[in-house]
Amino acid sequence: MDSLTTIRRKIDALDAQLVKLFSARAKIAQQVGKIKNGKGIYRADREAQVLRRVSAINPGPLPASSIRRIYVEIMSACRALEDKMTVGYLGPQGTFSQEAAIRHFGGAVTTRSCATIDEVFKLVETAATGYGVVPVENSTEGAIGRTLDLLLATPATVCGEIMLPVQQCLMSKAKNLKAVKKVYSHAQSLGQCQRWLARHLPGVEQVAVVSNAEAAVLASRDAKSAALASRTAAQIYKLNLLARNVQDESRNITRFLVLSREDVAPSGRDKTSLILSARNVPGAMQDLLTPLKQNDVSMTRLESRPARTGRWDYVFYLDIEGHVQDKNVARALAAIERKATFVKILGSYPATFVR
Repeated sequence: MDSLTTIRRKIDALDAQLVKLFSARAKIAQQVGKIKNGKGIYRADREAQVLRRVSAINPGPLPASSIRRIYVEIMSACRALEDKMTVGYLGPQGTFSQEAAIRHFGGAVTTRSCATIDEVFKLVETAATGYGVVPVENSTEGAIGRTLDLLLATPATVCGEIMLPVQQCLMSKAKNLKAVKKVYSHAQSLGQCQRWLARHLPGVEQVAVVSNAEAAVLASRDAKSAALASRTAAQIYKLNLLARNVQDESRNITRFLVLSREDVAPSGRDKTSLILSARNVPGAMQDLLTPLKQNDVSMTRLESRPARTGRWDYVFYLDIEGHVQDKNVARALAAIERKATFVKILGSYPATFVR
């Protein structure tokens, strides 16, 4: 017992030191805010550098992911001392989009629920919110078409990405699976859980809705229905968790993009997203991509999407490693622009960790 008391006193002493250090850090952050004069409170490049540095110097036993979570919240609280930040997300409350926004910006940020992905884009474009978080692709079900279509036309830029492991749960007012006659969820989530649904709820009607949280709302109104959503949604809408982690792939990750109206400086490990179209001639796509190889630029993603011209035209969405200010990336993009019929740089931003 004496030993336990001694250890607790050591913990109390360390906590006292930590509180003083946190306060000292916050005061310095306030000084930075005064120098910025309310502009550029959120610096994606700087925060990415901080998270990478604390991960690198972490001696354990806490995993690097835990250290990063702590520092996300520290930086979020310090930002709140400088100015109020609002982030739009696909709602209602309890969606994976909201979870992604909070994991990226921290709990001190103000989040604003949007009924559709279109509304998230509009809030950022009109400066009604400083930032927006939208899903862009899932490791199981692929791209989110609506997000890709809106990226083609928006004046907003991409200033960040979030990789969120998605754990789907089945929830209902019902007490067991036998009572469930209908399952609501976003189309992507239904697709992510097809094998589980076929095995455990064969023949049950599946209804696609605008978001997982909306599915939870509908399930809360009907004891014979269920929803595929997050555990957070089950808590918010007071639903019983009938099954957890029902996604077909254990490594089910959704990638989100962070929208803003600001460009991001290089962080040292970045991605650049762009859209382009090629001439309708043999080898045109190969010609467009050749400058990437010639300048040692790695492409991490290539996605095609109808250009919505009604003429069977397509645009291509690319993610490449590096920042537009990197010399090799700048040379590659300049060569691509000379060959493409259309090029739009969506933004350069820090490559992120799986959250």
